[in-house]
Amino acid sequence: MRLPAASARGFTLIELMVAMLLGLVVIAGVGSVFLSNQRVYRTNRALSDVQDSSRVAFELLARDIRNAGLTACSNSGRIGNVLNSGPNAGGTAWWADWGHAVRGFAGDDTDVAAGTNAGDRIAGTPSVQLIGGDESSFSVATHDPTTATFTLNESSADLNASGVYVVCDFDHAAIFKASAFNNGAKTIAHGTAGGNCSAGLGYPTVCTGTANSYTFGANALITQLNAADWYVGRNPANGTSLYRLTRNGNAFERLEMVRGVVSMGLTYFQPGLSTQFVDAATVTNWALVSAVRINLRVQSSDGTAGASPIDRSFTTTTTVRNRVE
Repeated sequence: MRLPAASARGFTLIELMVAMLLGLVVIAGVGSVFLSNQRVYRTNRALSDVQDSSRVAFELLARDIRNAGLTACSNSGRIGNVLNSGPNAGGTAWWADWGHAVRGFAGDDTDVAAGTNAGDRIAGTPSVQLIGGDESSFSVATHDPTTATFTLNESSADLNASGVYVVCDFDHAAIFKASAFNNGAKTIAHGTAGGNCSAGLGYPTVCTGTANSYTFGANALITQLNAADWYVGRNPANGTSLYRLTRNGNAFERLEMVRGVVSMGLTYFQPGLSTQFVDAATVTNWALVSAVRINLRVQSSDGTAGASPIDRSFTTTTTVRNRVE
C-alpha cells in the first residue's frame, strides 16, 4: 500500500543543523576532557621526572659526601700518603690531597674549567671536591714490604695497574699508586716506579726510598681511592646537567650524571661558626666540615602543552660519616 506523501518526508534542514550542532557540542566536550587529561598526564609525568632526577642526584652526591675522608678501617686520622702528586712529596693535585677530603668552591674551581662546550662547568657556579675510599674493599692475604707487594685474597676486574689505593689496618692507613698489578696472581705492587715518593707505607710519611717501612698484616683492607669533583655543566643537548669529574686510571672523565639540573647551591656546616651553614668562602677549616647542604634546581625535559617545563627546587643535608659522633 502506498504511504501518504506526508508520512514519507525526511528531516528538514533545520533539524539536521540542530542535530549537527548537538553532535559538535558532544564532540567538543569529549575533546575537552581528552585534552585536559592529556595535560594532567604530561604535567604529572614532568613532575615525576623532576622528582626522580633530584632523588638520583641527591643519592649519588650523598654517597660521595658520606664517604669523604673515610677508609675501610675508619682510622682516617692516621694517614700515610706517598703519592708523588700529594702534599708530602710536594705535589699539588687536588685528588691526592687527603687533607682536603671535602673542599668547596664558590665559582672559582680551577680543576674543572668553565666554558661553553659539553662537559664544561657553567662560569661562576659552585662545585665540591670529595675524596675517600671506595665502598668496595679487598682483604690482604700477605704483604711483603721488601718487594713492595700486596697479595690479595680475591681477584677483581675493577682493580688495575693505574689505580690509586688506600690500604689500612688497626694502626693507620696509607695511600699509594700501583706500580704493577696482576689480577691472576692477585698482586698489587707499590714501588716508586708507580708514582710514589717511597715504597715505605709507614706513618708518618717519609718520602725517601723505603724509609719508614711498615708491614700490613693479613686481613688488612685495600680500597680504590675515590676522588670526585661535582658541578653543574653544559650537556650535549644545549641544556645543563649535574656532572662528576673523576679519575679513571691516569686520565680524568667528565661524566654526565643527571640531566636537567639547572643549578646547585652548596653550604657547609663547620662547628664553631656563628652561622650553622655557610658558603664556601666563609669556611675557615675544611678539615672540620661535617655536613653539606645541597640545593638543586631541576627542570623537566618537556612541559605541559603550551606551557614552560616543570621547574622545582629541592634541598637535602648529608653528613660526612667519619666526622660526626
